[in-house]
Amino acid sequence: MTSWQIVRLVAGLFILVSLALGSPDSPLFLSQWWLAFTAFVGANLLQSSFTKWCLMENIMRKFGAKPGC
Repeated sequence: MTSWQIVRLVAGLFILVSLALGSPDSPLFLSQWWLAFTAFVGANLLQSSFTKWCLMENIMRKFGAKPGC
């Protein structure tokens, strides 16, 4: 997998997990503060779409992930 694919995979997992932990109707509910983490991940995705820069992608490349096209 390329670095951008890993970033999107991890972001999607973070969003789904934080929604499960933050939604009061979820059987995994812990606290509504998990929804702030969902917003944080979404804001970072939005920022990276405009700036074309993502810290996590740089970190993945340092761990040996191939850069994507």
